[in-house]
Amino acid sequence: MNPFSYVRANTVAEALREHGGDPQSRYLGGGTNLVDLMRYGVERPERLIDVTQLPLARIEPLPGGGLRIGSLVKNSDLAADARVVRSYPVLAEALLQGASPQLRNMATTGGNLLQRTRCYYFYDTAFTCNKRRPGDGCSAIDGQNRIHAILGQSNSCIATHPSDMAVALAALDAVVQVEGPRGARSIPLTEFHRLPGDTPNVDTNLQNGELITAVDLPPASFAARSHYIKVRDRASYAFALVSAAVALDASGGTVRAARIALGGVAHKPWRAIAAENALAGLPAGEASFRRAADVALSEARGYEHNAFKIELAKRTIVRAFLEVNERPG
Repeated sequence: MNPFSYVRANTVAEALREHGGDPQSRYLGGGTNLVDLMRYGVERPERLIDVTQLPLARIEPLPGGGLRIGSLVKNSDLAADARVVRSYPVLAEALLQGASPQLRNMATTGGNLLQRTRCYYFYDTAFTCNKRRPGDGCSAIDGQNRIHAILGQSNSCIATHPSDMAVALAALDAVVQVEGPRGARSIPLTEFHRLPGDTPNVDTNLQNGELITAVDLPPASFAARSHYIKVRDRASYAFALVSAAVALDASGGTVRAARIALGGVAHKPWRAIAAENALAGLPAGEASFRRAADVALSEARGYEHNAFKIELAKRTIVRAFLEVNERPG
């Protein structure tokens, strides 16, 4: 691990000032991913700004309905919050499947969104990786790519985003609140993360020095009929091969609206808008859910070791909808 300086900030303004837009500075919250990256030599910041003392650890109702989740709310606290469990079950379920209890007690809402990929080649500095060093090449394309992307990938990168929480937030139309040198702004969760394109080293649309302060959930509407399914190699503390976050609004046996987001399949949480639109107006049943799943994966492309993910993702979507369709409206 390289030498670095450390400072603790007590206010958002102080944190922004200490960062100063320096590309070699990083905000430090729970540190469950950043510290690992530093140990492996993947991240080499010269300055850490500890933000754990900022007043950003509350879950509060929004004036027009919905909830504001402070960026320092622990994953364990968010998963256990009665309002989340009741009105946004897909989020509570995703959090509980996201990591071990010990990690959930440390990991924060903001840090969860900023997780970097768990691609083997990204973590092993002996291999080429465009995400770690632009222009170096992507070892995963012709390597062991079982865990890698089947949607939205590029010739530069086929890594996937590892967060479970972010997939649920994408399905819920969450909005990320940030503050930075140029003031405060709001970023829809679906626009927060980036596809790799030619710049896979850039994970998000945050500007240099910006700090996540909160995540807003809109009024629950039909989010109470939502569900998260994670398919993984083992039942405890493993990243998703494929996951699905769905929500369903059905009346009289007919789908009025739906939400579908996928994890483990792309460089960002993958919102399947076309599939949602295809499902609207259809009977709420297995045939319709399968049709929507086919649309969601219509542009998927597998590699030598991960082509199985395409059918797996379709089945996961169908299973999630079948389970949520049995819940009372």
